[in-house]
Amino acid sequence: MKLGLIVMAVVIALMSLGVSHYLVRDLSQEEEQRMEIWAEAMRTLNNADENTDLNLVLTVINGNNTIPVVVVDNNGDIQTFRNVNIEGKDTIVFLKNEALNMASSKEPIRIMLNERKKEYIDICYDESLMLKRLASYPYVQLSVVLVFVLVAIFALLSSKKAEQNKVWVGLSKETAHQLGTPISSLMAWTEILRDKYSDDELIPEMSKDVNRLRVIADRFSKIGSMPEPKNEHLQEVLERVALYIGRRSSSKVLLKCEMPDVPVIIKLNASLFEWVIENLCKNAIDAMDGQGELVLRVIEQSNQVNIEVQDTGKGIPKSNYKDVFTPGFTTKKRGWGLGLSLAKRIVEEYHQGRIYVKHSEVNKGTIFRIELKK
Repeated sequence: MKLGLIVMAVVIALMSLGVSHYLVRDLSQEEEQRMEIWAEAMRTLNNADENTDLNLVLTVINGNNTIPVVVVDNNGDIQTFRNVNIEGKDTIVFLKNEALNMASSKEPIRIMLNERKKEYIDICYDESLMLKRLASYPYVQLSVVLVFVLVAIFALLSSKKAEQNKVWVGLSKETAHQLGTPISSLMAWTEILRDKYSDDELIPEMSKDVNRLRVIADRFSKIGSMPEPKNEHLQEVLERVALYIGRRSSSKVLLKCEMPDVPVIIKLNASLFEWVIENLCKNAIDAMDGQGELVLRVIEQSNQVNIEVQDTGKGIPKSNYKDVFTPGFTTKKRGWGLGLSLAKRIVEEYHQGRIYVKHSEVNKGTIFRIELKK
């Protein structure tokens, strides 16, 4: 569709330029012929005697109301002019400059007054205002067509994005809905098992996993709505994520938390923001093939807070910095490439923040940064 619009715009522009070019050329030739007739009338007027009928000559001379003309003699003095706006200007100097400009663009028509004394006048002329406007019209039209194409492409992209958002929201809410019933059943069964086997050490772990499923379903249900952020202790939020990731990752992954000693309070939807950090941490662990160093870092500034997730994994080529947030983009053999696109949406749309690849080197590691306003 986009390619079709661009091709259509190019075809319209070329046709417009072609038609306008031929029209301007024909009108320019017509004006040159009119000036030849006007010059002939001036020659007749200069050679007239008492027997010459000047009615037709004066009609031709006075009939030029569109083409700018400046008549200069062999000494460079201005003899007469027509259709030149001299309002508020030094008339003689301005007209001499106009004559020079006209002579540089179009060859003046010379009329010899006295061959022996080499006296003559040069008729300097320029294109009429209408012809100049007509010559510039195709470029105006081209600009309008270009704006139309850009608006059309923007509308298509916006429509496509809105459609994608609807799919995201529908999929998320349907997932939350489908998870709701089995999670409720599992929670009930764990309560029954806890009452019946109160000493069993596995029951509390099962309850934790069921609660984890409930948190995941809750996150999916919030996609598409605008959850109200609350003042949260940022270090506590990140420590919960670190604890969860630490329990479920290899012992070969060294997880570090570098955070200020002073509590950092910031408006967050804790559940969704934990999801973002979990996605970044899981991607980092995958990139390190289950071994390496993972750092969660908080940097507090005067007007914002930066959260960084740093790993020692495979790294990301610079050409893919932006692509990693595109839905469907993945370098893994498994997975749909949705985690980072969801993270971007949660950070930018729900928290009015920014997420991006701060730095990455292939086979050395990557730093993702999240910037949130205080």
